[in-house]
This record gives sequence, structure tokens and C-alpha cells, in this order.
Amino acid sequence: MTASQLQDFYDTHAKARWLALLSVCLAIFVTSVSMSAASIAIPSIARDLDASARAVSWMPTSFLWGNIVLLLPAGRLADLVGRKCMYITGVAFFSLLSLFVFLVQDIASLLTLRVFQGFSVALITATSMSIVGAVFANSNRGAALGLTSSSVYLGLSCGPIIGGWLTQEFGWRAVFWMPTPVMLIALLLIFSFVKGEWKTSQVERLDKLGSILFAAWVSAFFIGMSDVEDMAHLVSLALGVLLLYVFIKQQGRSKSPLIRISALRANRVFSRSILSSFLMYSANFPIVFLMSLYLQYIHELSPFEAGQLVLIQTFIMMILAPISGRLSDRYEPRYLATLGCFSFALGLALLLRLDMDTSLAYVFVGLIFLGIGFGLFSSPNNNAIIGSASKDKLSIASALVGLSRNMGNLFSTGVVMMLMSIMLGSQSIGPDNLEQLLWVVRVVIVLTLISALSACYYSFTRGRIH
Repeated sequence: MTASQLQDFYDTHAKARWLALLSVCLAIFVTSVSMSAASIAIPSIARDLDASARAVSWMPTSFLWGNIVLLLPAGRLADLVGRKCMYITGVAFFSLLSLFVFLVQDIASLLTLRVFQGFSVALITATSMSIVGAVFANSNRGAALGLTSSSVYLGLSCGPIIGGWLTQEFGWRAVFWMPTPVMLIALLLIFSFVKGEWKTSQVERLDKLGSILFAAWVSAFFIGMSDVEDMAHLVSLALGVLLLYVFIKQQGRSKSPLIRISALRANRVFSRSILSSFLMYSANFPIVFLMSLYLQYIHELSPFEAGQLVLIQTFIMMILAPISGRLSDRYEPRYLATLGCFSFALGLALLLRLDMDTSLAYVFVGLIFLGIGFGLFSSPNNNAIIGSASKDKLSIASALVGLSRNMGNLFSTGVVMMLMSIMLGSQSIGPDNLEQLLWVVRVVIVLTLISALSACYYSFTRGRIH
């Protein structure tokens, strides 16, 4: 099929569009569940594999690192060889790796497995949104992207519940092999209903040097952010910043770069939407963690009770994402996304008044504003990114969305770890240092409020796509 024939096929076959979306949503849901469910299984993994606390603490980190370092090369490669091909490879690779858990006998092999799972999820992340954007290019694209966002939130929310049940009933290995049957359904759908292929018509090569430099600066930055009070980690962080500068310079000189920096700067809608995404994810990621600590240690709620209260934010985000996505097909995404940034900032401003005696009702209201804010922001912002990217660069655009999200999460996590280390050191949290914990919560909320307000500015000034 030619590009125009392929687009005509999807414009006239609604069933093919929605089944392609179902495949993507299933894959995103399962990988999101796998990401959060594995954390619940950590105590069982440590006992069974006789692993130290330090070793098992690398479970989420190894997965995140594998995902980030391959995101941009995967996005660029998908635009060159085909998005469907790379998506199928990622889903099949993840399914196969999930079964390898039966061969794991020590923590080192499990961490290696998690790295490779991160690689496979990078292939899915770099292509899923671009496939949805292409299939729904002329029909309900915002709503479809909203459903993909909801799949992420639903997976992350259900992960701890599903992981806890699987670990209790079948053992921790079930958390890893569980995705395989669902992923096979996603593969069947994509083979059966997704016709044609999407790739650039230009003859280009993958920028291998750029890929190596990208992996090097991310790795150095990643290691440095893990413990900013240690001198060796500070050196690694500085090296990461230096390598980032080298990477940007190299991209400007490369004939086939991973990112065309000049084009990125020239595309105001795209660049400011990506920056808004980074700022909003930086603002959002630490809140759930810190609110969980605040509710359990200061209000003395059980983990289950605290989780129920915090879940309201994710639930609202999941409900609003497809609605705001559909609205962004009719109205300028920047208005909806900026309103979301403002609502999120308002929620943070309310939570800034937290103290030792703040009522749970007040906390609940603050979390509602946070959920409304992110629910209004995410889908319109993604719609603006996909809508402003050229058709032959949709996979790299999708990869940059994932990169902005993960780098925002990584950066804010490093800040929280630094503040916790400064105020609490190696102490266990208890009655004697609750004031210090509250200080960390307040400082992080101030920083995230600044980040959310900055996102408001860049979101509103991005420009129009309609």
C-alpha cells in the first residue's frame, strides 16, 4: 500500500482502527502493571534469592535504565525500518523474556532480565503512540491518545494489587510470566488488523555514534542522581552533563541524527510541549511517594488506607484522560493542557499548607485538584506533540514523549533522595524526626509547584495546531 492508500484504509475501517488501539492499550497496560507489580514482589524475591536490600533496590532502577537508554535509538530506528515491525519486536521480545524468569536462580540474573525487559519496553514506547497517531490521524486522535494514557494510569494503579495477589497465590515469578498471555493477544491483534507499514521514504542510517553518546550521558547522569552526596556520584553527574553537551554538538553535525536539534527548536509547538511534559512529570512523580509517607507516619494510616486515599488522584486522571483527549480534537490542546497545569499547581498550593494536624478531608481535596490537573494535561499535550510532528518522524516524537516522562521522573526522584539524605540521613523515620519529614514534604511541594507553574507558561505559549 502507498501512504495515501494506507491512510484511506484506516479512515474507512473503524474496526481496524479500534482493534489496533486495543492492541496498543493491552501492551501498555501490561508493561505498566509489570513495572509497578515487581516492586510489591521485592520482599519475596529477596527471601527466595537470598539477595541483599541494596541489590533488590536496583529492581525498578535496572528496568528504568534499560528503557531510557534505548528510547531515542528505538524511535529513530522505527522511523527508518517500520513502526509496526519495531512494535511487534518489542511485544514479542517482552513476552519471551517474561518466560525466562523460570531460569533465574540469583539476583544478578534477575536484574539482567529486568534490563532487557526495559529494552523491549523502549521499543513499545517508541512506537505505540506513533501507531495510534497514524491510525487515528483523521479521526478521534485525541480520544485515542487519551485511552493510551488511561492504560498507563490503570496499569500503574492495578500493578500493586495484581502483583500482591500473584505473589501470594503463585509466587513472585508469576509477576514476570503473567504478561505473556495478554501480550500474545496484543500480537494477534496487530498481525490480524494492522495493515501496511509506516517508515520514512528517505534513505538514512541510524546514528550509531549518537546512540552511544546518548546511552553514555543518560547512564552517567542516572548513576550521579542516585546519590548526589557522594563525591564519586557527583563526578558521574558532572560527566553526564558534559556528555549531554557533547551529544547535542554531535547531533548538530551528524547527517542522520537521532534528533534534529535545529528542527526541534524551530517547531515551537513540539519543543514547548515536550518541555511541558518534562516539567509536569517532574512535578507529579514525587507526590504519590511523599504523600504516602506523610499519611502513614504523620496521620498513622495503614499502607492500605494511605494507598486508597492517594489512589483518588490516579483514578481521576484515568477517567479524564480520554475525555480531555477528545476535547483536544475540537479545541486547541494548549488551552486544555494549560488549564490542567493550573489545576495541578492549585492542588500543590493547597498541599503546601500541610502540617502535623491537617485533616484528611483537606488532603483529599488537594489530591482531587492534582488528579483533575494531570487528567486535563496529559492527553491534550500528547495530541499537540503528535499533531505537530511530521508523519515520517512520529516514532521519534513518541520516543521523546517517553523520554520526557522518564527523565522527569528520574530528575525529581534524585531531588527527593537528596533532600531525604540531608534531613534524615541514615535514620529510620519515626516519632523523633517527623518534623524533618514534614520539612522535606513542604520543600518538595514548593519545587514541584515552581515546576508546574513553569509548565503552565510553556504550555500556553506553545502555539496552535488547529
